[in-house]
Amino acid sequence: MCHVKTVYAGKEVSLPNILIALFVRCPSVILERPCVEKTGKQIEGSPTRALKVSPPFDRYHFIDLDKGKTDFLRSTCGHRSDVQIHTGDCNDFLTKELLPTIQYKHFNRALCLLDPYGLHLDWEVMLQAGQSGAVDMFLNFPVMDINRNAMWKTSEKVPKARVDRMTKFWGDESWRQVAYAESPQAGLFGTEIVKQGNDEIAAAFRERLKNVAGFRFVPKPLPMRNSNNAVVYYLFLASHKSVAEKIINDIFSKYR
Repeated sequence: MCHVKTVYAGKEVSLPNILIALFVRCPSVILERPCVEKTGKQIEGSPTRALKVSPPFDRYHFIDLDKGKTDFLRSTCGHRSDVQIHTGDCNDFLTKELLPTIQYKHFNRALCLLDPYGLHLDWEVMLQAGQSGAVDMFLNFPVMDINRNAMWKTSEKVPKARVDRMTKFWGDESWRQVAYAESPQAGLFGTEIVKQGNDEIAAAFRERLKNVAGFRFVPKPLPMRNSNNAVVYYLFLASHKSVAEKIINDIFSKYR
């Protein structure tokens, strides 16, 4: 994050810079008290780390649904005039209040960190960020939750509420054509429709970020795995700056 931030705060561009951090999931290492490693070493939460980045952002927005988590964050950094902490639905706050104020024509810039819990993030947030021309975005694309909740192998068994939630996250129903395709090998009973893999789903979403949301540069995302080597999510960067893509590709290449 430090390197990407300098894209906005470099000497050549003297513009206000805003950090927007959305933590719907409320992981303990992010908004709760700093956790402790097995070694006994304390681990700082992400807001604490973000506030220590140099050069700093001009303004910070931290958003979470859990009042207990945001209350704790207020107790640690709420006294700062450059920090604003919001409790509530991130989708409404971002699309109706904050993102409309961050536009290329307004001569400001923002870096948005989106770490949704499952599918509880609306496509409208990502669309507004892309069309602003001024917001770059990190997104934890929750592919494991997508598979568990919406993209089942047997699509007709998925509850309607989960289908609707998937559509709201994706932005339209084109995810159905991405998730299910004809098998290249004919079965005993003719054409067989099979569920596509994680990489295909992530690749299709990458194209949406570029061609629909309007981000000019979206590097190939980095798959993030758990201790069982299963992909939990894909880390995306979506940017309007070519230098951001170059930096992230350099960093991601070390972990592929």
